[in-house]
Amino acid sequence: MAHEDHPHHRHEHEHPRHQHHHDHTDVDWAAMGPMLEAQAELFLPLYEHAMAWLGKRQTEPGLIVDAGSGPGVVSCLLADTFPGARIVAVDGSEPLLERAQARAERLGVADRFGTLAGELPAVLGELDYPVDLLWAGRSLHHLGDQRAALAAFADRLASGGTLALQEGGLPSRFLPRDIGFGRPGLQARLDVLETEWFAQMRDELPGSVAETEDWPALIAAAGLRPTGTRTFLLDLPAPTTDRARAYVADILTRTRDGVGDRLDADDRAALDRLLDPDDKASVHHRPDLFVLAAQTVYTAVRTS
Repeated sequence: MAHEDHPHHRHEHEHPRHQHHHDHTDVDWAAMGPMLEAQAELFLPLYEHAMAWLGKRQTEPGLIVDAGSGPGVVSCLLADTFPGARIVAVDGSEPLLERAQARAERLGVADRFGTLAGELPAVLGELDYPVDLLWAGRSLHHLGDQRAALAAFADRLASGGTLALQEGGLPSRFLPRDIGFGRPGLQARLDVLETEWFAQMRDELPGSVAETEDWPALIAAAGLRPTGTRTFLLDLPAPTTDRARAYVADILTRTRDGVGDRLDADDRAALDRLLDPDDKASVHHRPDLFVLAAQTVYTAVRTS
């Protein structure tokens, strides 16, 4: 699992991880690692705000698990936020966990940082101790039975421990409504196709169960007491950085690859132009490019 704003939502995560570019088969995570790490790093301002909020809700946790850690950007941020804690990054991809371990070493937190490879949620059974803070960053929606996964997450928490679930928010925005060519509103039309794609991805997961995405209700059904909901912004205004341009180009390229055949000819031509490095109106050059993202975190505590 991983963060989507990355392609498995790989933070997503997520990825982190764009949330709708996931693929569970035939993915070379070792090759994708640098891109996923760069994307997650772009979202660090958002995650830093989320960590500051979390730090007021769960004081001095001993063991923190990042469930679906990807390359470990958030895992290391958790280590920085909670200097007394041991961090375990959990993911299905060993190459990404190797990146996470290397990152922890670079950032000087490797002495209290470990990794655990395996599929969620079953792999959590290999943890030696109850968890004081379990962060699930845009990884739950990769699991077929989300209700059962939340119950497994809850079962691993210590009494008084906190689940922090990052799901939902708003579709990211990169461009003005009218980009100067094609029909205005291109991103909104891409959102519709992405939503259909996401539903298909969920339907095709092993053991997929449809759920009303009322996250506090699902968390409560897992036996936890919901304690808060907060949405965090990533606001990188125009004119933006080369790193942000690379992120947008990657997201839109994956969108074109994933749903481009469902676009009408005009929208496909507009998207192709946006991705043409030789076109001054492309995302590689245009001065009005920005990144505006909103992602939501739900917290709950185990009271028993």
